[in-house]
Amino acid sequence: MSQVRKTFERAVFLDRDGTIIEEVGYLDRPERVEFFPWTIDAIRLLNRAGLAVVLVSNQSGIARGFFTDAVVEQTHRRMADMLTAGGACIDAYYYCPHHPDGSIADFAKVCECRKPARGLVDRAVGEFGIDPARSFVVGDRWIDVRLARTVGAKGVLVRTGYGDCEERRPPPDLQADVIVDNLVAASSWILGTL
Repeated sequence: MSQVRKTFERAVFLDRDGTIIEEVGYLDRPERVEFFPWTIDAIRLLNRAGLAVVLVSNQSGIARGFFTDAVVEQTHRRMADMLTAGGACIDAYYYCPHHPDGSIADFAKVCECRKPARGLVDRAVGEFGIDPARSFVVGDRWIDVRLARTVGAKGVLVRTGYGDCEERRPPPDLQADVIVDNLVAASSWILGTL
């Protein structure tokens, strides 16, 4: 029996640390995951609107030897379980394990998947049929907004995580489509544009 692949026209690409979950530095244990109080509600709103919700995250701690791929996978399973319990879901979890200054040889390199490069978004486009030009990228760093520009999506900077500091130091060549307090405000803005 063949499995039918779910397709979406639009997606919301969400950064992980500082956007969906509390920023704790290098998250090296799944039990350290802590959602913001509004995370599940915000993701559930996006789900109900028929948007794909896709996590896109740089996880250079793998390349630096701070934790393994297995820890990231366990963290994402824990997040998925917590979201399911709240009636929400992330449709796909993509992350980049690379960093050019990494100490683990297999991951110490320049790649096409480390944000703001487009590799993670391209993977979602290939798997789900998403149109990036009709999509959104939400994160707490300017690299997330730059990723949005790279793929032709709208870019949303949230003030959680590093976002408050990032807002005060904007790059001269880059502007967000909107800067909001948190993920629930981002979700409301996104739904208002549809």
